[in-house]
Amino acid sequence: MKLVFSCFLFLLIALSCSSPDDLTVVHNVKGYSISDDEVQEFTSVVIKSGKFLEVGDNSLLDEYPDAKKIDGKGKVMLPGIIDAHGHVMGLGFQELQVNLMGINSLEATLDTIKNYAEANPDLEWIQGRGWNQVIWDKNEFPTARDLDKIVADRPVWLNRVDGHAAWANTKAMQLAGISKDTPDPQGGKIIRDAEGNATGVFIDAAENYINEIVPSPTEKEAELALKKAYEQMASVGITSVHDAGINAATWDRFKRFNQSGDAKTRIYAMIGGAGESFDILSENGLVNSLYNDMLSLRSVKLYSDGALGSRGAAMLHSYSDDPGNEGLLFYDQAEMNEMILKVTEKGFQANVHAIGDRGNRQVLDAFEYAQSKTGDKGLRNRVEHAQIVALEDIPRFKELDIIASMQPTHATSDKNMAEDRVGSQRIKGGYAWQTFLNQGTVVAAGSDFPVEHSNPFYGLYSSVTRMGQDGEPEGGWYPNEALTREQALRAFTVDAAYAAHQEKVIGSIEPGKWADFILINEDYFEIEESEIWKIKVLETWVAGNRVFKSAE
Repeated sequence: MKLVFSCFLFLLIALSCSSPDDLTVVHNVKGYSISDDEVQEFTSVVIKSGKFLEVGDNSLLDEYPDAKKIDGKGKVMLPGIIDAHGHVMGLGFQELQVNLMGINSLEATLDTIKNYAEANPDLEWIQGRGWNQVIWDKNEFPTARDLDKIVADRPVWLNRVDGHAAWANTKAMQLAGISKDTPDPQGGKIIRDAEGNATGVFIDAAENYINEIVPSPTEKEAELALKKAYEQMASVGITSVHDAGINAATWDRFKRFNQSGDAKTRIYAMIGGAGESFDILSENGLVNSLYNDMLSLRSVKLYSDGALGSRGAAMLHSYSDDPGNEGLLFYDQAEMNEMILKVTEKGFQANVHAIGDRGNRQVLDAFEYAQSKTGDKGLRNRVEHAQIVALEDIPRFKELDIIASMQPTHATSDKNMAEDRVGSQRIKGGYAWQTFLNQGTVVAAGSDFPVEHSNPFYGLYSSVTRMGQDGEPEGGWYPNEALTREQALRAFTVDAAYAAHQEKVIGSIEPGKWADFILINEDYFEIEESEIWKIKVLETWVAGNRVFKSAE
């Protein structure tokens, strides 16, 4: 690590152009940033017009005697965290609906739903998210009958933690007209009993049977959800997020919040799918930057398969714990080829969800097809998740210049079931962060909130330890794939910015970049590994403006 001082050019600019009213010196900090392929240290920064003007030591106080001064009181400063894969509106609605995250039994889950329903008697539908049968005492899907015991008079519709399965009560299925004759759609599956009747769980595309009859939230509800999402992201130090799938209404909502000054976080938005939303939102081409880089629209989110927990991820061979089940591809190869070609021909980055080894292979084949038609356009295309990849396919990420957009907490959440799903051989290509980095593939890190918690220090902890927050397994789960602290921070800052074509404006604390930074209560580089997940954000700053301050 080395001490960073600004160049003479920026000093000249400061002396000749700066107004004291537009200058702020934040001093007496213990600062770290990833620059020039190493960790840089500093103790003071100068901010002008929302950007870093200089980065150096406390002598900057003397160089700018008339500037506003903020004493960091020895706190640790890091670049603002960039979450490379989240769902902003999903995070906000989670705050408004019943939250079932982390509940470790069916009985406790039902109690939480019952209490929520009783506390909200005027709700037409009971909705929520977060149940996870894998962590229950009985590792099996719940049923409509379970829900009917607590709520029978109103429809109930609850998304699984990964968003790739949902659980309905009988009332909801009746309203949707679900019967024994309702077919499994392409890319979806209805869980059935021995007589062929729907039991209440719908996988991936089958969720649409009930999604289509769920009332859409009002715009007032959506705006409240977005407000809560901004507050939550700011509170955990996220200064920029790559929103994995939006429509035109959401894009308009994002713009309104920026116009009113209520936005607290930068959003790099991905258009949801290559269909109608893409046709509408891509009509005028790329939107590289709006509102001083607070909004961008130059990428598209596509899906190849489902998720591992619900056995919807598409596998080349049967699941090890469910012989005969190879998961679900949402599209055939020709359809995936044409979707990626469609969006990349228009200059949009393609970011494709792929979790199983078959899903990943399909996406790699489609990227190879598109490049054969258009050449390498420097779009920085991405595979989102890349969780289980056949070992022979991992080098193709480098050959095709594909970014691996991965979520570290998925590994520590899935470790209790992933090897059961895929076996001891296929897991060698699972959650393979270090393998990707070693071959030169860019790894951009995120959380996939609200599938996982939005707190990035949970992800940094998982990256470094490969352990759960309970410290298990001792030594880490497949620790050969763990990241160093520097690699982990890079994946959540500089490389996440690169994955959004934004590395010149955000991602590190350097002169000329936006002054996005956080102050935290512990030293990320010196604290015990076991304590990283407990780090608290004290302040969050975006473009030189404080958007969050803790009550501590």
